Amino acid sequence: MLTRLSQLTAGQWSQPPDPALNGPTTLVLAFSASSALDDPADVESVVRLFPDSVVVGCSTAGEILAGTVSDETVTVAVTRFDHTQLRAANSPLSAAADSYRCGTELASELAGEELRAVLVLAPGLEVNGSDLVRGLSEPLPHGVLITGGLAGDGDRFGATWVLADGQPPEGMATAVGFYGDRIRLGHGSRGGWVGFGPERTVTRSDGNVLLELDGKPALSLYRQYLGELAADLPASGLRFPLAVRESDTTERSLVRTLLAVDDDEMSMTFAGDVPQGWFAQLMGASSDQLLDGAEGAAQAIDPRGECGPMLAVAISCVGRRMLMGENVDEEVERISVELPAGSVQVGFYSFGELSPSATGVCELHNQTMTLTTFTEV
Repeated sequence: MLTRLSQLTAGQWSQPPDPALNGPTTLVLAFSASSALDDPADVESVVRLFPDSVVVGCSTAGEILAGTVSDETVTVAVTRFDHTQLRAANSPLSAAADSYRCGTELASELAGEELRAVLVLAPGLEVNGSDLVRGLSEPLPHGVLITGGLAGDGDRFGATWVLADGQPPEGMATAVGFYGDRIRLGHGSRGGWVGFGPERTVTRSDGNVLLELDGKPALSLYRQYLGELAADLPASGLRFPLAVRESDTTERSLVRTLLAVDDDEMSMTFAGDVPQGWFAQLMGASSDQLLDGAEGAAQAIDPRGECGPMLAVAISCVGRRMLMGENVDEEVERISVELPAGSVQVGFYSFGELSPSATGVCELHNQTMTLTTFTEV
C-alpha cells in the first residue's frame, strides 16, 4: 500500500499527483471548496489523471492535509492498495426525504461476500444523515465498517457537491467499498462539547426538523440563548450544537448541527433526527476541550501499534473549526502525533460525520472529529 499527497494552491501543485499510480486498486480522494460547482476544471483535471482508479471527493469547510488546514485548495490523496479491491457506487440525493432510499441503493450496489468497509460522502444540505445511515446499515452485515461525512460549504450554507462519475454535481452521494481479508481498519470519533442550560423535551418534530421544545417554538428559545449572535443564524448556531438523548435514564447523547432556520415555521433543521419525545440541551465548549476530543479520537483507534503506516481520513465538523479559530491546526496536529510513524493524514471540515458509536453501529455525529484509518498486512 502506497499513498502520495498533493495540494493545488493558487494554481501551483505542492507535488503534482502521480498518474503512474493509476489503476483499479487505487483510491483517489479529492477535497476542495464549494466554488468548484462554478469552475470544476481543477477537480476534473485530477479525475483525468486517474481514468482507471476510484476517484471520489466533496466540497468542504476547509481541507485537511498532513497536519494543516487550508481553504480554496484542491487537496488530493492517492492510495494504491496491494491486496484490496475497490468498488464505487453513486445515488441521487437532492432532498432529505430521499436519504434512506439513497443509503439502501448505495449498500445494495456495494454488498459482497468480502466487503469489509464502506466510505460514504454525501451532500451537506437537503439531507437527513440519520436516515442515510439507516439505509446504509440495514442491508449490510454487522461487521462492515461504515464511515464518512457530509460535504461542507464553509459557513455559507449555500451549496455542496460530491464528486461522482468524474463530475462535482449537487444532489449526489457516493460510496466506496473495500474488499479483501488483508485490509486493516480503524475508527475513532470524539467531541469535547458539554451541555449547558436546562434540558427540554422535544414536543414537536418531524424527522430532522425541530418545531417545539417544552411546547414552545424551538427557534424562539434558541434565539433567546444566542442573544446578539442570533442575527447570524444559521452560521452562528454551529458554535452551539444540540445534544439529544432518548430519555432521562439514557447516559449517551447524540450531537446535532444546525443546517437551516425557518422564520415562518419558527423551526430549525438539523443534520440528523431530533426525535419527538426525546430530551434536548444546548452545548458549548472551549478550544482546549475540542482539542482534547480530537486527541481522544486518535487514541480510540484500534489497532494503532500492530500495523504499519496508515492512511488516516479525518472528518471534523465546521462548528469545531469556527470555535477553535486560529488554533484549528492544532486539532489535526494532535492526531498526527498519535498515528504510527509514516502515516499520512487527509480529510475535510464537514456538515456531519458518519462513524460507529460505542454500540459499534454507525450513526450520524455532529461536532466531532472522526477518523478512519486504512492499512494492509
